[in-house]
Amino acid sequence: MHLLIVAAGSGRRMGAERNKLLLPLAGRPLLAWTLAAALASRSIAWIGLVGQERDRSDVDAILQSLDLAIPVRWVQGGDSRQASVACGLAALPAEAEHVLIHDGARCLAEAELFDRCSEALLSTGEALIAATPVVDTIKQVDGQQRIVNTPPRAELWAAQTPQGFPVEQLRQAHQHAVEQGWAVTDDAALFERLGWPVRVLEASAANLKITTPLDLELAAALLRRR
Repeated sequence: MHLLIVAAGSGRRMGAERNKLLLPLAGRPLLAWTLAAALASRSIAWIGLVGQERDRSDVDAILQSLDLAIPVRWVQGGDSRQASVACGLAALPAEAEHVLIHDGARCLAEAELFDRCSEALLSTGEALIAATPVVDTIKQVDGQQRIVNTPPRAELWAAQTPQGFPVEQLRQAHQHAVEQGWAVTDDAALFERLGWPVRVLEASAANLKITTPLDLELAAALLRRR
């Protein structure tokens, strides 16, 4: 399985002046935890690390600290997550038929989750996302912050990564996005707009995305429990 790790973010919502993936977490950079889990996966055979040039020397230092039993290739990212994934798709080896996309900020993903996503993608050929059932009651509101709807909680899932796709189909979806001017926050949304099926694969709520300082504290606590 080929894996693209999107690591081209910033630290704006974290209140940091650098890429949040370079911030320390339990004694090592946040990105090191993400990479270590992917490298421990039995199914991942190639990793493309999509980032920005300003972070490259720091990322190289992280890679030198890890045991790289498989190829890890640097890929120059774009000006958005969507553009960065497109850059990653263009950099895949010619033999790549399926790909997992993972946000570098989901540093608590475990090797077992990468393996389950790989197995499900290869066995069905259908696109999928890791996700967790929503436990809160969700309210839809209007522009005046008034509630307009309460969607049935049983139908709601919180999207995570990894997300897995057939490579050529995902490339087609990104090409449609360019032609139509679509801007989305994850790759599954492109498939949804095109009417292509995407399955959910249940994952742990601990597979959180580090966005705020509170998330960083929670991640540290979860790592201590491990």
